[in-house]
Amino acid sequence: MSPVKIDLRYLSREQDRHGNERLYARRFGRRIRIRGEEGTPEFAQAYAEAVRELSRRAPVRVAVSEPTHPRGSLGWLGARYFASSEFKRLNTRSQATRRLVLEECFREPHRADDPEPIGNCPLSYVTAAKVKRLRDLKTGKPGAANNRRKYLSAMFGWAVEEGLISSNPARDVRRVRYASEGFHTWTIDEVVRFCERHPIGSKARLALALLLFTGARRGDVVTFGRQHVKDGWLRFVPGKTRYRRATMSEKPVLPILAEIIAQSPCGDLTFLVTEYGKPFTAAGFGGWFRKRCDEAGLHHCTAHGLRKAGATIAAENGATVHELMSIFDWTTMAQAQRYVEAVNRKKLAKGAMPLLGRAGS
Repeated sequence: MSPVKIDLRYLSREQDRHGNERLYARRFGRRIRIRGEEGTPEFAQAYAEAVRELSRRAPVRVAVSEPTHPRGSLGWLGARYFASSEFKRLNTRSQATRRLVLEECFREPHRADDPEPIGNCPLSYVTAAKVKRLRDLKTGKPGAANNRRKYLSAMFGWAVEEGLISSNPARDVRRVRYASEGFHTWTIDEVVRFCERHPIGSKARLALALLLFTGARRGDVVTFGRQHVKDGWLRFVPGKTRYRRATMSEKPVLPILAEIIAQSPCGDLTFLVTEYGKPFTAAGFGGWFRKRCDEAGLHHCTAHGLRKAGATIAAENGATVHELMSIFDWTTMAQAQRYVEAVNRKKLAKGAMPLLGRAGS
C-alpha cells in the first residue's frame, strides 16, 4: 500500500538522480530533508521542526541602504554592528526593530543648529551628552527614549569588546523613569466573560486556554502542536530567548487544558490554525485574538494581558519567585519579584489596616 500523500505549504517533492522521491521543507531558498513515512506523527513532527528551523534562519527583511557614513563615524560603526555575529544572533524581529531605531538615531541632526546627521559624527566626538540628546529627542515617549539608549548601549558595548572604541558613552546616560502598567492584566471576571462568549469547543476558547494555562508567550503558543506534548508534559524552547540559550522549557499539561484541547478543533502541526488551515504568525494571532476579545466586550484586553493575569493568579496562590520564573520562562528574578511583592503588599495591608481603626477607639 503506497503512503498517503499530503499537501503542506512548505513541503517540496524532489527526485534524486536515481528517480527516487525525496521530501524537503523548503523556505527562503533553503531546504531541510524530511525523513520518515509520510502521514505519520513522526513525519509531522520532523516537518514542523524543519519549518521552525528554516524560519529561524530567515533573512532580516529590512531595506539596507548603501553605506553613506564616513569611516570612523557613528553610522560607520552601526554598519559594522549590523554585520556582526552578535547582531545576527538576535531573532529576526529583534534585528529589524533594533536596526530601525538605530538608523533613526543616525539620521538625527548633529546639533539643534546643525542639520548634519549625527551618523556622520566621528566616534571620538560621540559623548554621553550626545547620547543623552538622542534620548531626549523622544521627550513625551519614554519607552522610545529608553529604547534608543538601550540599543545604542548594546552597540557601543559590542564596539568596546571589538576594540573599535575605548569606552561606552551610553553607560553614563540614565533611563527615563516613568509610570506605566503596560498591557492590562485580565481579571477573573473578564476571563469568565470571555469563556461565556466563547465556550469549550471554539478556537477562541482553545487560544485562551493555551495562553492562560501554559504561561507561554503568544509567539510560542502559535507553534504548539501535539508533537510538543509527551507523557503529559509540554516541551519547547522559548523563541524570545532562543538566540541566547536553547534551554528546554518543560511544563505539565494541566487537566483542564488537556480537556479543552481534546474537545477543540486543532490543526495537524499546530493546535491553533487560521481559517485556511495554516499556522498563525505571532502578529496575525494577536490581531485575531483581539477581535475575539472585542466580541466578548473586552476591548481593553489582549493576549499578553492573559500572561500577566496568570502570573498574578500564581503569585496570589503562593508561587515563589523561582516558581514564577519556571512557569513564565523569565531569565531574571526582577520580573517575578514584582508580582510577588505586589501580592505581599496586599497581604500586609490586609493585616495592618485594622491597626488604623484602633486610632478612633
